[in-house]
Amino acid sequence: MIARFSILLIALTAQSVFAQTAPTPADQARIKLTAESICAACHGADGNSILAVNPSLAGQHPGYLFKQLHDFKSWDGKPAVRDNAVMAGMTAALSEADMRGLAAYFSSQTLKPETAKHRETLALGQKIWRAGDTSKGLASCAGCHGPAGKGIPPLYPSIHGQHAEYIEAQLKAFRVGERKNDPAHAMRDVASRLTDAEIKAVADYTAGLR
Repeated sequence: MIARFSILLIALTAQSVFAQTAPTPADQARIKLTAESICAACHGADGNSILAVNPSLAGQHPGYLFKQLHDFKSWDGKPAVRDNAVMAGMTAALSEADMRGLAAYFSSQTLKPETAKHRETLALGQKIWRAGDTSKGLASCAGCHGPAGKGIPPLYPSIHGQHAEYIEAQLKAFRVGERKNDPAHAMRDVASRLTDAEIKAVADYTAGLR
């Protein structure tokens, strides 16, 4: 009950922070230029990354994108909530308004989804996604990300069609505590119960969701 209340409180806070005054046409043009000239190098000008180690951002929930950008940046001299040297540099000069603008821009783009590539592990990936594993207290992925992987904004991202390699890397980062900006430790708890083989299987299955 306490964990659910904490997640709800975080969700309401995230929504209120993101919901700000709409950007002016000049702001929108500047944000588009930033996306196409800076963000594009890793994530694609339209938010569809061609590098499997970098996530596609197209179609992602804007509140979730805003939170990640906010977490990458060091505020008031405090360490960033999400530690990533590259993204720390990219967000250093961004204001919260810039972050909201970029989040809205990439959210408005159309995702070009990836596909599952390993037929031999699809059954295992599907089982974990749909049902988890009650024998070791593993919750299903669908419980938070939805049956089709489209997420529940703003806290639970859309991950259908995402690069399997990126999903695998993030699950492993959650498992060892390298990434820890998940609400109420939800992803760290899930990842701690997954083996390498299960992570690889569910990541590949997720890439094929529509």
